Amino acid sequence: MASSTTTTIEDAKRNAANAAVAAHFDLSARYVGIGSGSTITYVVEAIQALSSPRIASINFVPTGYQSRQVILNAGLTDTKFDSLPPNTLIDVAFDGADEVDEDLNCIKGGGACLYQEKLVATHAKKFVCVADHRKLQPRLLTKWPSVPIEVEPLAARAVLAALEALGSEKPQIRAHSMQKAGPVKTDQDNFIIDAPFKTLLLPKDISKSNSLHPAHEGVQGEGEDGVWEVEKLAREIKGIEGVLSVGLFCGMNGEEVLAKGGKKGGQKPVAAYFGMEDGSVVVRRKGEGETKVGV
Repeated sequence: MASSTTTTIEDAKRNAANAAVAAHFDLSARYVGIGSGSTITYVVEAIQALSSPRIASINFVPTGYQSRQVILNAGLTDTKFDSLPPNTLIDVAFDGADEVDEDLNCIKGGGACLYQEKLVATHAKKFVCVADHRKLQPRLLTKWPSVPIEVEPLAARAVLAALEALGSEKPQIRAHSMQKAGPVKTDQDNFIIDAPFKTLLLPKDISKSNSLHPAHEGVQGEGEDGVWEVEKLAREIKGIEGVLSVGLFCGMNGEEVLAKGGKKGGQKPVAAYFGMEDGSVVVRRKGEGETKVGV
């Protein structure tokens, strides 16, 4: 039974990757970001399946050691982030997520590649999220238990105390499954703290005129009784000394930043693709709700 469940999830990931690549991979691209996690393996497979000689001239930018190995094993050209020419944006970045809400805010960092994932996403013209149906949720921290935070090891205990002051219940430094191996370390030799919070609100949840959420009337999402709005919590955590990166990808997407004259990308995906149990793919886009393809 366990094998059948695994196969279903893997098929869902593959379906989402195929749909995302078909819609967003451009053979004229110079730089393509490749994220971390099992879903991204299927993104690379979908790119290979295009069988175009043009792919050999595209530079693929990884978000960490694991994704670099996926790129190299596929015979694609690997380009480290710090090798990008000055003022160059990645044409499109594909990456997964631990959870995605209705407004396309994401939780990322479950695989401990947080800082590099955010570097690539925020230096891409557009970030496209690829996941399976378990990650499709109405609000962040609905199913996923905590916010990953990359911290400088020396500051870890001070950051834990600051997170508790913000309302996190029992934040912890992520440890290896073998206890004697010590804390998990990122590619930058930093620690990851997993900080549980109550389910995160969207701006529409804290609008006094929103009759759909009467329980939130008057709540500003600024930590009252441990209740936070996504972007407000992200700013508070990022302001803690010793925090390198916060696993909340929120704010504007790359296309919105560039439309306003910005020189970089954004944290949010322009679209998120979720492989469903029935074999279809649900696509979530800002302002367009959800559409289903491939039924």
